[in-house]
Amino acid sequence: MRCLNTSIPIYILVLKQMEKKTGMAKLWALFLVVLVLAGSAQAAADRNVSRGGMRRLAGAPGVPVPITVLTSAVAIGAVCMDGTPPAYHMDWGFGAGRNRWIVHLEGGSWCESVGSCLYRKASRLGSSNLMNRQMYFGGILSSSPAENPDFFSWNRVMIRYCDGASFAGEGYDARSGLFFRGQRIWNAVIQHLLSMGMSSADHVLLTGSSAGALAVVLHCDQFGGFFAGRGTTVKCLADAGFFLDAVNVAGWRTLRSYFGGVVATHGVAQNLPRSCTSHLDATSCFFPQNVIGGINTPIFLLNAAYDTWQIRESLAPDVADPGGAWRACKSSRFACNAFQMNILQAFRNQMVGTVLSVSRSRSNGFFINSCFTHGQSEYATWNAYGSPKLLNKAIWKSVGDWYFGRAEVRAIDCAYPCDYSCHHDM
Repeated sequence: MRCLNTSIPIYILVLKQMEKKTGMAKLWALFLVVLVLAGSAQAAADRNVSRGGMRRLAGAPGVPVPITVLTSAVAIGAVCMDGTPPAYHMDWGFGAGRNRWIVHLEGGSWCESVGSCLYRKASRLGSSNLMNRQMYFGGILSSSPAENPDFFSWNRVMIRYCDGASFAGEGYDARSGLFFRGQRIWNAVIQHLLSMGMSSADHVLLTGSSAGALAVVLHCDQFGGFFAGRGTTVKCLADAGFFLDAVNVAGWRTLRSYFGGVVATHGVAQNLPRSCTSHLDATSCFFPQNVIGGINTPIFLLNAAYDTWQIRESLAPDVADPGGAWRACKSSRFACNAFQMNILQAFRNQMVGTVLSVSRSRSNGFFINSCFTHGQSEYATWNAYGSPKLLNKAIWKSVGDWYFGRAEVRAIDCAYPCDYSCHHDM
């Protein structure tokens, strides 16, 4: 499967394709009528799983995991944006998992300017004082053997996200009093976990979702370096972190501009992988597609081909759609017209082609399903009745088979709407 030329706006590629089909106008009209009728019936069935990530949580929440605020980190300047200490939640392992660790990096977007970071500072994403004091672990962090068969007994840690730059910033803005210390937070918490017993682990897995998954990509080899020469099995899992350097529907690159602001505001450049910055600019090296090929530690990419965050914020953001032509489509895929659906299919092709081109190492794995969603490892989509499958394997099984070497997992879904196991967000 070839990757689309990302220098050409997706909407132009679609127009060229449709120009060749003007003689099929009547067929398109009939198709749209059928699509609307089928969509109205399918919408009722999908409604319970199409209104956001929280609806994907299922069953009893389990045991609350208390917060640990790492006050000792303040001494080395490892602080949230408001100067408060970093924090994490940890559920200790037991039985066969006592010497195995999952470290999960929380997600939550970014801030790309002093103004947006000041706003973020007054939330749980900028201050440990405002974080919830306990969390319920689900999905890959669950302690239930039924929900999480391969990892339920491991030491499971979630590092809270309060720096705004995927744990990669280094700086301080004296005028606003904002701290950009993501890299220091990363180092401080990992060193703390190593001192608590992780240094003697026989198996470790670094995971993250969304902005946390981007942090996994940026820090995967750093994480592996902490265990160099110890015989530890070290791997990484990035869930919903494959953010494409895509052209939006207006013909320019929204996410590149946004990431450029993040990199500049937070002083990220100095902490990006040298394998990338040796030949590309810092903003380019904030995109996973330019970093993964240089990662030596095995990494697994879990991503929806129709990533809803990217559709709404990168492909068709409001700033690129001032007339609101995409507003309904971004709320429900059943409201997308034929032209918009072709653009979404082109975006999916770009996603698939780019994953295939950068994740060539046989030690890597991927699970790219054709769902309209964002994030699948923290929720019931990980492993519950009706959870997504590819090649007849649920997500938990695919990740476990790859991690433990039970099977090679390089799974790419057929294009929407062929996959009826999806839990859609739009």
